[in-house]
Amino acid sequence: MKKPDLPAGILATDERLQIADSVRRICDRFDDEWWLEKERAAEFPHEFHQAMAEAGWLGITMPEEYGGANLGVTDASLLMQIIGNSAGVMAACSSIHINLFGPHAMVKHGTKEQKDRMIPPLVEGKHIACFGVTEPDAGLDTTHITTRAVKKGDRYIVNGQKVWTSTAQQAHKILLLTRTTPIEECKRPIDGMTLFYTDFDRSRISVTPIEKMGRAAVNSNSIFIDNLEIPEEDRIGEEGAGFKLLLDSLNPERVLVAAEAIGVGRRALEKAADYANERVVFGRKIGQNQSIQHPLAQSWMALEAADLMVWHAARLYDEGKSCGAEANSAKFLAADAAFDACDRAVRTHGGFGYAKEYHVERYFREIMLPRIAPVTRELIMSFIAERVLELPKSY
Repeated sequence: MKKPDLPAGILATDERLQIADSVRRICDRFDDEWWLEKERAAEFPHEFHQAMAEAGWLGITMPEEYGGANLGVTDASLLMQIIGNSAGVMAACSSIHINLFGPHAMVKHGTKEQKDRMIPPLVEGKHIACFGVTEPDAGLDTTHITTRAVKKGDRYIVNGQKVWTSTAQQAHKILLLTRTTPIEECKRPIDGMTLFYTDFDRSRISVTPIEKMGRAAVNSNSIFIDNLEIPEEDRIGEEGAGFKLLLDSLNPERVLVAAEAIGVGRRALEKAADYANERVVFGRKIGQNQSIQHPLAQSWMALEAADLMVWHAARLYDEGKSCGAEANSAKFLAADAAFDACDRAVRTHGGFGYAKEYHVERYFREIMLPRIAPVTRELIMSFIAERVLELPKSY
């Protein structure tokens, strides 16, 4: 399969061509065998993370005064799609993903002192951050989190539990959403939540790994917080306004995840087409059979169509326009198209698709993640039904 220099739906510029070329060169240094070993060892890809930091890509969306490139979601999505298309697939993406959307709350709502202190170490790769939002009894119903932060003098004392906290085993910092006012005392469910960016104090935060289906190179964890002290200067924005601050990063995250998924799907499709052109059964290449050709052709079409929605949503966001429906649709369509491509790649390989040495089984396991997170397919359909089709709210 011939790879285009840039996706069809993105405006080509010299800067974007340079981004694509630079990122591909870095990714090519870490092949399938390297990532397979990282998965087998359940070892964080520090070398890849550092290579991306040294090239300046961890700060692609961050302001220039803090060492970033001050580029938009379109450029960040291009970066992540190329990484998703590499041998590291979702594990590679997840190792740097939080850098591209997590610090947005600090950039937009933090004080100058906070920005000066918090952002440069992330851009330089000196700090790894994790995201503490989801809780086992709340799930996607973020308004019902119970992790509590109680103000005492110039500090907050935090107790609670978070789940699916990626990179907690390596993290130096945590972006943590808490309740400072119980939900029953708030006028609206979204009130009373407060956001912090603070040290990951392992004397007060215990980490329990979650064994999971894929992406073993980037750990997921349950964390238990016991009387964690957070100084007031680590609070982002006003007390009680944390949920609204997080909303600023939701649409960019959906677009980024969609771009990543397209990258993974295309890699799986390329592997399938190459194998179909090489594998001979009953005296002919299996790629000559329409039962192989047609599903792969369908996946190419689905990936290309979903990709156009990715760039449409990214462009709307960068232009400051409403993009909730488009960002959610991009994530939905991309995840589905990529999942089908990975499934078909495994089945094209037949029995060898089940073998780790061909790597497509790893892609298949990892592409399940975008179908589930950061928001489920079912909630996206409910959102579109309510916000676009103006149907009654169903939940």
